[in-house]
Amino acid sequence: MPLTFRKSFKIFPGVRLNINKKSMSITTGEGRGPRHTRSTTGRRTTSQNLPGPFGWRRTRTKRDS
Repeated sequence: MPLTFRKSFKIFPGVRLNINKKSMSITTGEGRGPRHTRSTTGRRTTSQNLPGPFGWRRTRTKRDS
């Protein structure tokens, strides 16, 4: 089982700084609304929790523009 490194810091209400071995990212949004994440690798993710066991996620990379 490989070892992983991941740390998350709450900067302001609704804003988190996430650090792992290969990149850093900023996540905004909390509660009922959508969350937006932007990574130093160019990855962008928007996610939304839906009622019940459902969730929605869209991920874009640099080449998607």
